[in-house]
Amino acid sequence: MPTKAALAHIPGPPALPVIGHTLQIVRDSYGTQQDYIARYGSVYKTNMLGVWRVNLCGAEAMERVLLDRENLFSSEGGWDALKRIYPGGLLLQDFDHHRANRRIMQAAFRASAIRDYRLRMTDAMRELLDSWPADAPFDFYKAIKDLTLRLGGAVFMGLPLDGALAKQVNRAIQDEIRASLAVIRWPIPGTPMWRGVRGRDFLRETFRQMIPERRATGGDDFFSQMCLARDEEGRGWDEDQILDQFNLLIMAAHDTTATALSVMIEALASHPDWQDRLINEVASLGDGPLDEEALATMTQTNNVFREALRLVPPVPFIPRQATRDFTWKGYDIPAGTSLALNPGVTMLSPKHFSNPTTFDPDRYAPGRTEDKSHKFAWTPFGGGAHKCIGMHFSTLQVKLFIATLLRSYRVELAGPAPEWQRMPIPKPKGGLPITLHRL
Repeated sequence: MPTKAALAHIPGPPALPVIGHTLQIVRDSYGTQQDYIARYGSVYKTNMLGVWRVNLCGAEAMERVLLDRENLFSSEGGWDALKRIYPGGLLLQDFDHHRANRRIMQAAFRASAIRDYRLRMTDAMRELLDSWPADAPFDFYKAIKDLTLRLGGAVFMGLPLDGALAKQVNRAIQDEIRASLAVIRWPIPGTPMWRGVRGRDFLRETFRQMIPERRATGGDDFFSQMCLARDEEGRGWDEDQILDQFNLLIMAAHDTTATALSVMIEALASHPDWQDRLINEVASLGDGPLDEEALATMTQTNNVFREALRLVPPVPFIPRQATRDFTWKGYDIPAGTSLALNPGVTMLSPKHFSNPTTFDPDRYAPGRTEDKSHKFAWTPFGGGAHKCIGMHFSTLQVKLFIATLLRSYRVELAGPAPEWQRMPIPKPKGGLPITLHRL
């Protein structure tokens, strides 16, 4: 990894010893980056916990790095902090190795499998929503985190919603997530990393015991489909590869959906006109099944979802590591340099979006399509070879939730609109208190 001296020609703010710019970035990641861009330009360096990183800002930088036509930028090296908990997942693979495994993973997301997942989700989601209180305040963020975890047990693993094993699995997933964000990176007893490693080991052993049966009998859950997945040439995964891929998948699906739905619900409660539009859109579906055809007509809901992802993307920064020397915007950047892309700040740029901090789903409507100002202006799912493989499944899940909720309830904030913590995983500070009122 290059030293500070090797990056001396890259501009950047003065850094404190050891902690560098960590406190400023954690306290106000977007404001800090916007300030640094204004002061130093779209290429500058920062120090996070002793690691110097070159920030490549803007849509053009994302196009260069994420499309990566020269195999210059390593996702594995960028996400190095996740290796202890999620070794071997797609996110931590590069180039030909990544492409080969992504083709196998794609089989678990084929159209017929997505249909089966939707059918499994529909009943489970209705059951879980019926357990929420009506006409009484509760923390939506906490509730949706619990709902997506329990749905994950049902849809991703084929487990009963309230079974003992599902609860153990959910606790282990939460321990893994906390460990992946921990400052202390060694499994010292009692630390989040220690609990995360124990959770990882429990999940791997639990899933390993399930593989022979799922391979023998199949199933309409993600895990069963991954046990059977084959690419177009008939190649599949061995047991360890299944465990590596599945462990990362369930984490990614849980946190991103919970964040997006929390932003949507806050926005609908804060903008009653938009809530009315979505209630009317859902009512127009009638009482029939929420199948693919019905969900596809929910264009207003889709625009609200896109706006929520723009305002508070679940992954606001994308790390990479340079595998070779390269030049960008006149700066020579040496091999081994840690890099950071900034989709979160880019999606708040007036260069691409009018009144960028304003909630305005109509910016995606025909005739405006502000997200098309640059192919990487709107990038909450990343791009290139590592673009989120579950993007369409996530959209389906969000539409299904909104349709199920707004068939029965209106949403009202039970307190002031919260501020959002942007890093390491976006969440509303102090939770998101709401009240559901029956229609």
